[in-house]
Amino acid sequence: MTMRMVVHLHILVFMLVFSFTAEAADELAPMPIGKPGCKTNCSGVLIQYPFGIGQSGGEDCFYDVWFQIDCNQSTGWKPILRHTQMEIGNITIAENADRVQVYSPVTSLCPNTSSRQPRDFAGSPFVYSQKFNIFTAVSCGFLAVISSDELIVGGCRSRCGENGYSVDMPCDTGDNCCQTTIPSSLTVISASIQRDPNGSAPGGAGCKERAFLVDQDWFSATSYYAIENMSSVPVVLEWTLNNDHATSSFQPFQSFLADTDWYFTDPTPFCSIDQSTSNRTGTTFSCYCSSGFEGNPYLLAPCRDIDECAIRPSVCSPGSKCKNTPAMYYCGADSHVVTWVLSGVGGCFGLLLLLTGAWLTHKYLQKRKNKKRKELFFKRNGGLLLQQQLSSGKVNVEKIKLFTSEELEKSTDKFNVDRILGQGGQGTVYKGMLADGRIIAIKKSKMVSEGQLSDFINEVVILSQINHRNVVQLLGCCLENEVPLLVYEFIPNGTLSKYIQGQVEEFPLTWKIRLRIATEIAGALFYLHSAASFPIFHRDIKSTNILLDEKYRAKVADFGTSRSVGIDQTHLTTCVHGTFGYMDPEYFHSSQFTEKSDVYSFGVVLVELLTGLKPVSAVTKSPEEFRNLASHFLTSMQEENLREILDARVLKEGSETDIMVVANLAKRCLNENGRNRPTMREVTAELESIYIPMCTEKASNPDQRAKSIDSWDGSETATEIASDRYGDYEIDFITT
Repeated sequence: MTMRMVVHLHILVFMLVFSFTAEAADELAPMPIGKPGCKTNCSGVLIQYPFGIGQSGGEDCFYDVWFQIDCNQSTGWKPILRHTQMEIGNITIAENADRVQVYSPVTSLCPNTSSRQPRDFAGSPFVYSQKFNIFTAVSCGFLAVISSDELIVGGCRSRCGENGYSVDMPCDTGDNCCQTTIPSSLTVISASIQRDPNGSAPGGAGCKERAFLVDQDWFSATSYYAIENMSSVPVVLEWTLNNDHATSSFQPFQSFLADTDWYFTDPTPFCSIDQSTSNRTGTTFSCYCSSGFEGNPYLLAPCRDIDECAIRPSVCSPGSKCKNTPAMYYCGADSHVVTWVLSGVGGCFGLLLLLTGAWLTHKYLQKRKNKKRKELFFKRNGGLLLQQQLSSGKVNVEKIKLFTSEELEKSTDKFNVDRILGQGGQGTVYKGMLADGRIIAIKKSKMVSEGQLSDFINEVVILSQINHRNVVQLLGCCLENEVPLLVYEFIPNGTLSKYIQGQVEEFPLTWKIRLRIATEIAGALFYLHSAASFPIFHRDIKSTNILLDEKYRAKVADFGTSRSVGIDQTHLTTCVHGTFGYMDPEYFHSSQFTEKSDVYSFGVVLVELLTGLKPVSAVTKSPEEFRNLASHFLTSMQEENLREILDARVLKEGSETDIMVVANLAKRCLNENGRNRPTMREVTAELESIYIPMCTEKASNPDQRAKSIDSWDGSETATEIASDRYGDYEIDFITT
């Protein structure tokens, strides 16, 4: 018998003995939620520590001033957070979801109300919850924008419904109401409403327009027509504790669990440092009860086992009896059978056979449970939708491999944080190594709703159709995990943004290399727009989505928000997707995404390569103001001050003619009118006409094309498409 089997035998005996102890015990008293002697109820709202009201025994009932609550005649006997003067709706303490619901103002176009904005929580332990809140705008014919620290972080645009307002109409239709998510860890937000001059609002709309952040569970159960008469709505805040700010003695600790199966029977609460907020507010932490236990872990008292049998009396099948055990339960025979089993403990051989059978049964049930969980995850993560795509012939089956969860967990050391390559709005990317030695990159998506699963399957479908050396290759996916996983080829040298802004000494961006990278990106986009089986719009081109492989060749990545469309079609969306600084202004106002929107984003990347500047940066003389690189570049071109913002290496190594051709090309890409922008085919041809001759110049005359940069004109040069191979550069056009 293995050591692991012996451990399971001890656990089973402990569970049987514990069940008899539980039966003989009296009914347990209610678990405390606050410190001794402190008031824990205000107008029906339970006040759970670290929140508290007043003092008891000369000691504060709250953790620090941010968690102090007033409940008296001056507050109307309502629970009010003293430091923020916000009314509390409820307090929830749960694993990985400590939160408090407060009431936040609604922004509207009504006189004297548009200035009402949500509370600024900078420097506090609170952040606006990304998981539980949603930004919502009600009415029509306008654009609603949510900002943080003067940067736009989201927005949406709703249409005017043909039948006017309807109480039963859901908000996600885009008629008279629209919604979008917010980024995580925001402490400052503001909402604004801009009337759309092309929209048609219903007659006498007055000041019905509303924009607000709201608890999405509360809003889903409320008619958005009723928001018209409300000045504030519930908003969910998440929080962590900072031990340096405590007003009373509190000594949290970390519990390091052994690598065995014993930990789930431990009633001791444990606390852990929250890495996501430590840089913002110092060292912060959260406390939890182990799974299967309940209580307030911040009181640092033992948590109490949850009696599943009492909560769900019918959990076991007829003829069997539910037995509660620490952190779990099991269904067994009647008590007289259990008594007979216990009476035979002295017979070691019989007990050994019995427990061995129980252990094998447990392993079988666990295996069956895991199988069902994987089937459930497969369906929830869009497996049926992917199967539908496979059967329709839209996905290249030969290129897509379905990996198992065990295979990917082993390759990433169970998704160890040390394997993280990067994190973004759609998920986290890990580095892994398969059994055959191949290095891979695994994209672990965030927990998404069923309505967002189409984005994940969309990325699988699009990447399965792409065959281009400058596009990251999709190797396969895994749908049997709790969150969906995508497996890509590993690109070792990171993002282009790192080399533009960091000027990495190991690989300096010379003028020739900048031209090669720009040409490779343009060729990939030209392929997506024109040469793929179906035209594909990337929709999020930026320097952080351009990777460099082992030979420092450009690879276009991150197709999570891409769209495959019919020829001469555009993509219309209610919620605007994209990254601030790269977003086509025409797309932001019209919600019409075309291939020319990708051209605009590429133009911003081209300007980054020319200047070495960030797409959005703080103004030196006024750090609270931000400068848009595209606008700054166009202004410099107009005022003939381009030389002032060009990268020093570009000025030193590039010829005046070549630099001006590229600068004018970027200017045309950034034209506000999409119709006046060039196609990616034209962009690719013009860049090749500069780069390819540089590769074929004779070493004996390296300065043949160089000119001193003493003056600048705004001339543009016509170009022609080069042949398909020059020197060490190969043009990769793949046609259908």
